[in-house]
Amino acid sequence: MAVGGNTSCEASRPKRLLLAGPRGSCAGVDRAVATVERALLDHGAPVYVRKEIVHNTHVVQTLADRGVIFVEETDEVPEGALVVFSAHGVAPAVHEQAAARNLRTIDATCPLVTKVHREAVRFDRDGCDILLIGHDGHEEVEGTLGEAPDRIQLVDTAADADRVEVRDPAKVVWLSQTTLSVDEVMERVNRLRERFPLLQDPPSDDICYATQNRQVAVKAMAPHCDLVLVVGSGNSSNSLRLVEIALQSGATAAHLVDHARDVDEAWLDGAATIGVTSGASVPEILVTQLLETLADRGWSNVENLTVAVETQVFSLPKNNSRHS
Repeated sequence: MAVGGNTSCEASRPKRLLLAGPRGSCAGVDRAVATVERALLDHGAPVYVRKEIVHNTHVVQTLADRGVIFVEETDEVPEGALVVFSAHGVAPAVHEQAAARNLRTIDATCPLVTKVHREAVRFDRDGCDILLIGHDGHEEVEGTLGEAPDRIQLVDTAADADRVEVRDPAKVVWLSQTTLSVDEVMERVNRLRERFPLLQDPPSDDICYATQNRQVAVKAMAPHCDLVLVVGSGNSSNSLRLVEIALQSGATAAHLVDHARDVDEAWLDGAATIGVTSGASVPEILVTQLLETLADRGWSNVENLTVAVETQVFSLPKNNSRHS
């Protein structure tokens, strides 16, 4: 007999919760947040940060409550003050603007993003056309474009791949934004290679290890799930990709939530197995709160699905306060 209005079929399906691993904040995010916290300890409030230090509303609000002032551009920072550049990286012009205002700067750019910047500089020096696969307007993309503005062209959509032109088809290379999905990048690369058969690959994979690991975990988890909940903010590229990948990989439904309170009760109706993961800028406390919310609704049987163990750690910037 049905219980609580459920059909006998629904009642026979036990509630399971699959918890993806790895998930949550990566080494680059941990480094960036720790850099701002260190600046607060060493220099006191206010500490200015250009853009969001990482794309997570909880992290940004927590730091703002401690005296961090987030600005869009360096001209909003008082002359001579301290400003931290976000994990997404900045163009050389931003360093120049900071120097012109005599700002003390700390560069919290993720080392994996810095690697892409260096690749852009190298290929620019070698006279190559550079095709940057990424999303128009993303801060990381803007920073990389600024490293070689005369040589880099952005390839965001399939239409971009079809119309981009290069000076020498024998001297063209692709780079990518670090937080895209591997499948998305290779779709663009394959399309570009149809037009430019001699297209060179970057010397090493530009998609960051943490982004790949989280995507692989979701691909393994999604086929078993009626619902996948991805903890992350709406401006987080890697979190949005996890929702897309969950749906492409077989989840019946998938949603992005900033906090546990964002879960729509209607999403839970008829769901037996729920998968949970989080983007690479998300603190674990937000996942814990979501698990507690789901446990209150009957999903207390948590099964870990771990595809890799991450041990990467990045040291804090050496020059913890310097003039640009």
